[in-house]
Amino acid sequence: MLVSGSGQGQALVLDEPLSFWGGFDAQSGRVIEERHPQAGANLAGRVVVMPSGRGSSSSSSVLAEGLRRGTGPVALLLAVPDEIVVLGALVANLLDGSAFPVVQLRAADYAAISTGDVVTIDADGTVTCSS
Repeated sequence: MLVSGSGQGQALVLDEPLSFWGGFDAQSGRVIEERHPQAGANLAGRVVVMPSGRGSSSSSSVLAEGLRRGTGPVALLLAVPDEIVVLGALVANLLDGSAFPVVQLRAADYAAISTGDVVTIDADGTVTCSS
């Protein structure tokens, strides 16, 4: 577990990394990067599964703002750890006392999750998935 926390929601698997800065609208919760395969998808309340973060160090502040507004995901599951995403989660957790989890998954576990699956992240970092 990269950032402690727990959460549950429907998975949204992103085909490519997402930069929260310029790729995510913290007011609406939507992916706004026009070239992203999931452009227009809403991250609010979802467990977002993505290869890694991408982009500017400002991504951490945009993620934290989305979490503060309630338009962000309930958890992030990554194939590759990303320090900028971790920083955004830590800042959000410190500012509002939330417990937004960020978890790096093993390759087989990452590949086993599909969009629409219900994913639960326990406080100890255990991730379970049901179709």
